Amino acid sequence: MCTRQPVRATRGKAAVLTRPGRGRVLLGVPVALGVAASLVAGGYPPGNSPAAAATRTAFFAPASRTGQASPAGRSRASQPASLLPTTALLAGSWRKLPPAPITKAATQALTVWTGKKMIVYGIRVTPSGIRRFNLAYLPRANRWQQLARGPEPSFSNNPSGGNVAAWTGSEMLVLGPTDGAYNPATDTWRPTSLGGPGPTDGAVTGWTGTQVLVWGGVCCGPSNRGKAYDLATDTWSGMPAAPLGPRAFPAGAWTGKELVVAGGSVQRSGGTVKVFRNGAAFNPAAGTWRRLPLMPMPRYGATAVWDGREVLFLGGHRAPGTAPATRGMAYSPATNTWRRLPAMRFGRDRFTAVWTGRHVLAWGGVTGRTGTLLPPHGEAFNPATNTWTRIPPSPLHGRENPISVWTGHQMIVWGGDFGSTAYINGAAFTPRRR
Repeated sequence: MCTRQPVRATRGKAAVLTRPGRGRVLLGVPVALGVAASLVAGGYPPGNSPAAAATRTAFFAPASRTGQASPAGRSRASQPASLLPTTALLAGSWRKLPPAPITKAATQALTVWTGKKMIVYGIRVTPSGIRRFNLAYLPRANRWQQLARGPEPSFSNNPSGGNVAAWTGSEMLVLGPTDGAYNPATDTWRPTSLGGPGPTDGAVTGWTGTQVLVWGGVCCGPSNRGKAYDLATDTWSGMPAAPLGPRAFPAGAWTGKELVVAGGSVQRSGGTVKVFRNGAAFNPAAGTWRRLPLMPMPRYGATAVWDGREVLFLGGHRAPGTAPATRGMAYSPATNTWRRLPAMRFGRDRFTAVWTGRHVLAWGGVTGRTGTLLPPHGEAFNPATNTWTRIPPSPLHGRENPISVWTGHQMIVWGGDFGSTAYINGAAFTPRRR
């Protein structure tokens, strides 16, 4: 199974280094999260309109019912949260969602926002096969809806990874073991071509408006290859070679013109770990890559969000064994420059983030050197003022790997896991309008 650890390269191939799962059973099925009209994936989001959110991949632990886990109040290994500087509070309110019409959590869950509903597609790997569900949450009615489940997933469709998802404006593409397109207007599925995106755990993805791009990812080792799915022709093709070496867990996002990727890590056969600062941008219209200037700091496992001007790289790790980073970085395609961001109150890993048009809202994840502490609240970053503010505490227990969408006026978060507990509940945060 691939976890967010450096990968050891040996003779051109690699063995994945895993860390203890803190008591839970982790299944080797990567989870790509899709949001809004952007792709869910590495670019853990996207593409970026105000409806786009950061996309990424994650692992959910199976559970028979929603459990409870107690949030921890410490952020850094040596510093209690009470000693950290206080920050202003972003005005707004939370509302807990009604229970979803399922009883068991997914091994892999993906989500997109259609403009009216949040679709959640999940698969659950069991000893007897792969089970699936397809649900929709309707915010205006505050209720869930059962949807057509779609084609039978098969890992023979994409042996080296799980699904990625994208919203095209009329269909939800689910590409990988499922290989299908769901139309919410007719509640029907149609098959898509086989070929699969390849490794999806830790991949950077983007929806261009005509293509789904998937680059990098980890299966049996680090990768520097990519694939593109063309919606009009229903075909997969290889992306041109990137000017980057193989790596695990880079981050990136679709800017509307380019797929920007940067960072990542690899562990060489000698045991030394390389955390990268380099990156590149792919222009599908020209079919070419260009190198980026070096990041101010090395980083792997970050969450990337496009805010319309900059790609924001948040959280992740500077080096193996370190607590999640509090300071992020921002890359501007217009000036081809990087800048450092101010520190978050809590460094985070495996959290979710959405772009509202004004703020990046970050929620969930784990913090601390051991990755076993839960931040007590979310945070909001305003690029215009270059400041972080706290989000009011949610009615949910803290967790890692939640999925989320931005609806245009509220962030909906759902699912996730922590320790041996997997969640099938969620809540919506509505920032106060000014």
